[in-house]
Amino acid sequence: MLTMLTIGTDTFLVSPLIPLLSATMGFPLARGGWLVSAYAIGYCASALFAGPVSDRLDRRGVLIAGMAMFSLATTACGFATSFWMLFALRLATGMCAAIGSPQIWAMIPGMVPSDEIASSMAIPTAGLTIATLLGIPMGSFLSSVSTGTPFFAVGALGALATLLALAWAPHAAPALSDHGHGTSSARHHGSAVSVHPVSLSPAKKVMSPTAGVTLTGIIDSYATLFSNRGARRYFLAYLIFQTGNFAIMTFFATWFSRGFHLSQTQIGVSTMVIGAGNTLGAICGPLLLSRMNHMTILKTGFGAYVLVYALLPFSPCIAAACAGLTVTYAVGGVIFPIFIEKLQSLTTTQRGTVSTLTNVTMYAASTVAGIIGGPLLTTFPGFFAISALALSAMVSSLALWARRQASPQA
Repeated sequence: MLTMLTIGTDTFLVSPLIPLLSATMGFPLARGGWLVSAYAIGYCASALFAGPVSDRLDRRGVLIAGMAMFSLATTACGFATSFWMLFALRLATGMCAAIGSPQIWAMIPGMVPSDEIASSMAIPTAGLTIATLLGIPMGSFLSSVSTGTPFFAVGALGALATLLALAWAPHAAPALSDHGHGTSSARHHGSAVSVHPVSLSPAKKVMSPTAGVTLTGIIDSYATLFSNRGARRYFLAYLIFQTGNFAIMTFFATWFSRGFHLSQTQIGVSTMVIGAGNTLGAICGPLLLSRMNHMTILKTGFGAYVLVYALLPFSPCIAAACAGLTVTYAVGGVIFPIFIEKLQSLTTTQRGTVSTLTNVTMYAASTVAGIIGGPLLTTFPGFFAISALALSAMVSSLALWARRQASPQA
């Protein structure tokens, strides 16, 4: 949980610092967004290689090494004296985060019984969602001491997470093959959800420890994963879901400003209230996931999304709009672990690849949402077009998630 809290807080740390960094380092304010993009670019570039490589190594060592480097890179950001120096360090920070944090999702399925995977994943999810509340206020508050203080604080959290990993993280040797004929079953309180992990040919059943380190090995790793139709469908469902999710996340503040004439301070307070819904959902999620059928939770959650997004553009006041969005964020906190569990159920030998690819898919969805959502927001009145985009995304995503059985290898 602390690992995901640290990584998540760092993700949101720079945004509120941009005006102060611009004044201190003397770069144009318009260039400040590059510092946010640098982290995402570094993460995606590193993740595509780190995932397959980590599948051939002890995940404990990868987690510790990644978090140690992340802590050093984040701390170094606090000593940056120019824009390009900080840009390079943010790029490095994203690369290190992509090495360490995905190991959390990849390790859990091998540490707990199958019927406890989703509820266990809700614990680090809670750390990630709490970070959405801490990141911006933490950056704003600590920057009053100095521009470097927020980075030093997150670096210290990263060092603590590294020490805890040294003390507690179990060894996780690489799996040499998928079990049996590539079929596993996760039972959720009397309701089995069967999936077909990636089925390898006999010649590829045993994984060489160095096979995924070469470029050819990395390409083969992704080819093997996506030879499974279930993998293609699940990742498409996740991409569609996150596209709708990020469309709302990216543009609701603009809607609040234009539609309800809120100031920046009022928008910030509203964002914290809405984000609290996500944190509440993540905290309550383990209890629900341990007691209810996961597919029922998933369908109920998507039903809530559809209802709220259908009514959201008609909100008569800011309180109603905030209440609706708080509900959707709470739903997201509950069902996100189910997404991760479904994706991790695709394979037993490539969980690091799945973890990193899950995050890359999320960043891709945020990019798609920004490209599509901007013109929709400016072309159509109010929040109607954005809500329609999110609603259609939820319906399409649910149709893919709800298919109970992943298809075997194509």
